[in-house]
Amino acid sequence: MRLLLVDGHYYLYRSFFAIRGLTNSRGEPTNAIFGFTKAVRRMLTDLRPDRAAVIWDAGVPERRSTLQPAYKQQRPPMPDDMRTQETFLQDFVPSLGLGSLELPDTEADDLIASYAEQWDGETIIATNDKDILQLVNDRVRIYSTNKVDLAEGATHALLGPDEVRAKWGVEPAQIADVLALTGDSADNIPGVDGVGQKTAAALVRQFGSVEALLERLPEVASERTRAKLAEQRQRVIDNRVMVRLDLDLPLPVPPDALTIAPRWAELLAALRDCEFRSLTAEVEREARAAGFGEGGGEQERPSATQGELF
Repeated sequence: MRLLLVDGHYYLYRSFFAIRGLTNSRGEPTNAIFGFTKAVRRMLTDLRPDRAAVIWDAGVPERRSTLQPAYKQQRPPMPDDMRTQETFLQDFVPSLGLGSLELPDTEADDLIASYAEQWDGETIIATNDKDILQLVNDRVRIYSTNKVDLAEGATHALLGPDEVRAKWGVEPAQIADVLALTGDSADNIPGVDGVGQKTAAALVRQFGSVEALLERLPEVASERTRAKLAEQRQRVIDNRVMVRLDLDLPLPVPPDALTIAPRWAELLAALRDCEFRSLTAEVEREARAAGFGEGGGEQERPSATQGELF
């Protein structure tokens, strides 16, 4: 049994900035909706999961904001024309057949981690979040369409332990130790001055963990690195706590209940309202093939006012 977990805000932002200037005839922005919908549908085709959900950020846990008050504070506010599409998508995802889930004061990567930990079967996570790489093992992999991860002619990649080791130089479980040393500029987490990913990975390989590294600082060969680690010891300790993912959060919906069941009438109505012509026609064909309108409900017909965008 394969569970697909999608990082909702990653794909929202990615879609919004990849497709610009797309609106319906009423002038409402639809660029992120279109890109997001195409991306999720592509995942379902590529992966054929048995269960699936989109997971959304819903605030920052107190343990992180208390430890580092500047956490993520450098990020600009979400653009207004993205925010309207965020709200739409959070309500729209169930019509695609996936769960749309969040927990108050919880980041998506923590809820994703808890689902992956508490699901007995295979888990595929669609994200670009470095923190999530620490979850990778024999039954948890990352779905990627980034060109750097793709083999020639491939449309997607599934990143497992071998791919993480090749890219980072450490075991997946040690990614958090590397990030504790380098920090993460995307989250406004400062690293040890002068310690980049290559140096951090070498230190983690040598000592096994940042805890062991800090206990054996005299063994660090570089005098400069040794001095910086001693000076910024507490920063490393705090960072390691910051990048630790929660594995035991209460799940808003049991994973086995996340069956994939498109709500054809709602889905087609929403796509027509957005005026995605070709995408609507594509879904209409799928709905007919699934029996919608043939004893399962009144057959939908294209709207006379449907836009001509796609």
